[in-house]
Amino acid sequence: MQHESIDVLIVEDEKELAQLHAELIDKHPRLRLVGIAASLAEAQTLMTSVKPQLVLLDNYLPDGKGLALFSDSLLMHANCSVIFITAASDMDTCSLAIRNGAFDYILKPVSWRRLNQSLERFVQFAEQQRTWKIVDQQNVDLLYQLQAKNYRQDNGSKGIEENTLARVQRFFNESDRVSFSVDEVVSNTGLSKTTTRRYLEHCVEAGFLRVEMRYGKIGHPRRMYRRSEV
Repeated sequence: MQHESIDVLIVEDEKELAQLHAELIDKHPRLRLVGIAASLAEAQTLMTSVKPQLVLLDNYLPDGKGLALFSDSLLMHANCSVIFITAASDMDTCSLAIRNGAFDYILKPVSWRRLNQSLERFVQFAEQQRTWKIVDQQNVDLLYQLQAKNYRQDNGSKGIEENTLARVQRFFNESDRVSFSVDEVVSNTGLSKTTTRRYLEHCVEAGFLRVEMRYGKIGHPRRMYRRSEV
């Protein structure tokens, strides 16, 4: 059976983070990236032209807050869901996003595995909506469970090769410097950028590394990785 693709719009002004999200979407057979917006105005324009079914939405944008999209008629009258991805850890923002129907709320720094799980649950959620024309209580309960499902607390080791992991960890153990960007790890390990990101995020999940945001030019923070105990 051929499944329809789910069109996804990324609204994120951090270029590196937007690219990370795009790679996760490109890897999923059911998701299709239809645009990346770096501002609220760009998001509103793309909402009209590409009509996404899912938006990965940042809150702090150069020209306003992502929350404004919830009250925008473009989103209110579209068959579109939102996964909120933001540094906003205040309860008011979180509560408002939930009350307005956000499918999920993910805090920055973003865990690659956490976002991937959220995307996977949304695909299941969308598929059930397409399949069921009439629901009983069991169907309704399942839809709510997909939205509020507990996350697997596994070690995230699927697809992680031992020698490659050792190369990444050895680089951090042997370096005199404290923190590194993805590009710096790529240059020193010889791994591809996609592979490097995957192993770095695995190291974060395993507790070997932690992420910190380094702010240089306004609106363009860098995602840096450092040893957890350093």
